[in-house]
Amino acid sequence: MDGSAGTPFKTDLLVLRTVKMLSSLTAGCVLGLSSGLAPGPLLTLVITQTLKHGMREGFKVSLAPLITDSFIIAASLLVLSRLAGFERILGAISCAGGLYVLYLAYECMRTGPITFEAPKDQPHSLKKGTLINALNPHPYLFWITVGSPLILKFRAESIVAPFVFVSCFYALLVGSKVFLALVVGKSRTFLTGRRYIRAMRLLGGILAIFALLLLKDALVLLGLLPS
Repeated sequence: MDGSAGTPFKTDLLVLRTVKMLSSLTAGCVLGLSSGLAPGPLLTLVITQTLKHGMREGFKVSLAPLITDSFIIAASLLVLSRLAGFERILGAISCAGGLYVLYLAYECMRTGPITFEAPKDQPHSLKKGTLINALNPHPYLFWITVGSPLILKFRAESIVAPFVFVSCFYALLVGSKVFLALVVGKSRTFLTGRRYIRAMRLLGGILAIFALLLLKDALVLLGLLPS
């Protein structure tokens, strides 16, 4: 039997899987990097702990999301998986996610130079970082409206894609904060100069594109656009 007829099909399937992997990888990298570099309570703590107690303490703060977010992700996935048959509800959640990413894009666009103030206190860096991240509403909003819907979407396309997305997201989220702790420990010019602002504006533009794609998916789920 000639197997040549099956070759184009196998090639198309491989290309499709590769595209899906690249989609999850790109989403994880962009969202993780923008979350890691964006000003907020955790980034502020990374900077202040580094200034006062050294880079090692800044590194500890950077690890906080790995501790707090697992519960948030699990709870979000549990809730959304139970709503799998309710497309209009999922569409409303996706719409909220798109609007939230647009807000993140706006925040990136308006980012200015970061100022440095180091409080005088004891390190307890990992404890402080964990507490701040647990009390920060942004991780909850992100995973409920953006992260978990993307995981479920990628899961429907590939078993591996969700792991690629989450791995890339946290590699860039934690890695970017570790990098900033290293920068602050060595030099402050990056965070106070134009390069940081330009990088944030570029990320803001990319986030805006992701937001529009999320809003498109939301309109499809709501029945306002053809699938």
